[in-house]
Amino acid sequence: MSLPSAALPAVHPTAPLPAVHLSAPRYVLGEQVADHTSIANLTERARQFQMAPRAELWGWGSIRRTAKSLEALAVESARATALAAGADPAGIDCLILCSTRFPGGPRTHGGFVEKVMSGIGLADAAVTGLTLNRCTNLLTGIRTAHALVAAATHRRVLVVTTDRVTDESVRMENFALFSDGSAACLVSAEPLGADTYEIVAGAAAQDPASLDWSNEISSELARTVNRRILDAAGMKLDEIDGLLHPNLFKPLIALKERQAGFTRQQLHLDNITRFGHCFAADPLINLVDRAAAGQLRPRGHYLLASSVPGSRVAVLLRKSAPAAPDRGEN
Repeated sequence: MSLPSAALPAVHPTAPLPAVHLSAPRYVLGEQVADHTSIANLTERARQFQMAPRAELWGWGSIRRTAKSLEALAVESARATALAAGADPAGIDCLILCSTRFPGGPRTHGGFVEKVMSGIGLADAAVTGLTLNRCTNLLTGIRTAHALVAAATHRRVLVVTTDRVTDESVRMENFALFSDGSAACLVSAEPLGADTYEIVAGAAAQDPASLDWSNEISSELARTVNRRILDAAGMKLDEIDGLLHPNLFKPLIALKERQAGFTRQQLHLDNITRFGHCFAADPLINLVDRAAAGQLRPRGHYLLASSVPGSRVAVLLRKSAPAAPDRGEN
C-alpha cells in the first residue's frame, strides 16, 4: 500500500545532477507538398466535426505526404542529426525509437528495428520502442534519454520519432490536419555540434480517467506540468522565452495554452499553416525552425510541450551560448 504524499520522506540530494544536453535536432517531412484542399473528404469531415469551412480560422494550409516507409523517414532524420552533431553513429550506444503505430507485430518488429539501425549505421546500440504515449511519444523519449544519461547508464542516446498517415480518410481530425515525417536529436552528457541545449527540467502529468481519445486536451494538466518544471528550475512562467507546442488547429492551441498561463507572444503558430500536425515531432520541428529563423537567444529558455487527452509532457531547454572563437596562440 502506498503512503500519502505528505508521509513520504523528503529527499535532499547532496550534489547537483550532472548536466545533460540535447544536440542537433533535425527533421524531415513528406516529400509531397499539397494544399489542404487536396484532402478528398475535407468538406465532409469539417461538416462531421461541426467546423466552419474557414481555412484562415483553423490554420488550414499545406500538408506533407510521403511515399517513404517509416524506417526510411527515421533513418533520414537520424542521419541528419548524427551529421550535424559530428557524432559517429557507431559510437551511439542507445536508440529510443518512437511511433504512434509500429507496423506489424512481434514477427516483423525485429526486421523493422534492423532496417532503422543498419540505415543509421548503429552498431551495438540498446533499443527502446515507445508508442503508447501517442503524440507525446517524442518528449517521453527525450525524458527517458535524459534519465539514462544522467544515471550514466548510456553515454549518447539517439531519440527518433517517425509517423505517417496510412489511411487518407483520417488525415483530418477534429483537432489537426496531419503531415508525415520524422524528427531526431541526440541526448548526451556533452554538447555535440553547434546546435545544442542544456536540458534544465522535465515533467509529465496524467489523468487516467481522461485518457480516452474522445476527451479534450487539458489546460489543467499543462498548469500542473508548468508548476513542476518551474519549481525544479527556480523560474517563473514569464521567464520562458518560447513555447514549442504541437501544431493543432490555431483556436485550440491559442485557447488551451493561454488557459495554461502562456502569453500569445510565447506561442509559435506559423507552422500550423505551413504543414500542420506531424504527430509527436511538432515541438522539435518548431524548435528547429525558430532556431533557423534566428528567433532563439543564447541562454534563452524554451519549453517543448505536447498534450493528448489525459496527458501532458514537457521538457525545458536552455539554449547554449555560441562557443568563443579560437584566437590561436599569440
